[in-house]
Amino acid sequence: MSVSLSRKRKKELRKLQGTANKVLEAQRAVAAEAADVARAAGRQLGAINQEVLAPEARRKYHEYVEPYVDRARPYAEDGYRKGKKFFDGRVIPAAGGVIGRAIGAYDATAAKLGRKTIVVEPPKKKSSAGAVIAAVLGIAAAVGIFVVAWKTLSAEDELWVADEAVAAPDA
Repeated sequence: MSVSLSRKRKKELRKLQGTANKVLEAQRAVAAEAADVARAAGRQLGAINQEVLAPEARRKYHEYVEPYVDRARPYAEDGYRKGKKFFDGRVIPAAGGVIGRAIGAYDATAAKLGRKTIVVEPPKKKSSAGAVIAAVLGIAAAVGIFVVAWKTLSAEDELWVADEAVAAPDA
């Protein structure tokens, strides 16, 4: 089944299509202008962040958080030293003893069965500043969270305390 349109109808459809194309072009122009405005707003927001927000955040950090971090530093360092001493003095030797005994038992069994034994080379000594830095940053973050929570929970102006004793309701 084919539909044939009259010349008048075809002319009206072409006119409507032309109008729709003009509207579509206008919408594209408006969308492009809106994108330009959004880019300019993003640049302004970045500038405001650099000029106002970042300095204020740094000032607040130095004013409120840094004193507590400085006070907590000796405790964090002492805890790190004690943890390292415990780990190096107790955990590593115990683990080494267990592994050494297991390898010795394997070697004895392998020798009886005529198989190859395990040769363990001593580990190379290396020190890593990354672990120390990560531990200090983790402790500093924990202290910062504790300080913020303490400041929030100890704000006396927002606590509600009844001025008078609450009377029992009448029954």
